[in-house]
Amino acid sequence: MFNKLTTVNRGEGKNFSVVGDTYRIIISGKETNGEYAVIDMLVPSMGGPGPHAHAEVQEAFYILEGEIEITTEESTYTATAGTFLNIPKGGLVHQFKNLTDNLAHMLCVVTPAGMEDMFEEIGTPVEANTFLPPSEMNTELMKKFEAIAEKYGQKLYPPDYLKHK
Repeated sequence: MFNKLTTVNRGEGKNFSVVGDTYRIIISGKETNGEYAVIDMLVPSMGGPGPHAHAEVQEAFYILEGEIEITTEESTYTATAGTFLNIPKGGLVHQFKNLTDNLAHMLCVVTPAGMEDMFEEIGTPVEANTFLPPSEMNTELMKKFEAIAEKYGQKLYPPDYLKHK
């Protein structure tokens, strides 16, 4: 069942609005026996998730277009088109933001799969290239996101957690 070629054409896959970004699930763990997932991420100006960590998931990004600032507890790095970033397993707290006026486009690979299921649960289904404004964060919504994230092995941190870094 998992020993056959899988093809996904341009525009195929489910799209979700997650914190104002639009994520397209190119291939999920359902098609890879849970080994990995690939997510196409469109991040508008000032978009990107807050500080978070996932101890059991390796996350890699390849910047296709635009610019992303990635911040960890150790450093801040500006990644431009053609840059590859790797967040190893182990729980490194990180966040990424698009601080430019232009759309950023990147591919994300997670190993093992599962994070795409979290995006589906937290996100809102949208058409391709559709952006919804991020939800106004309040205590109730934050608790809901934290519970969902925890279910998928993620830990969320306060928005200003990496500010001093």
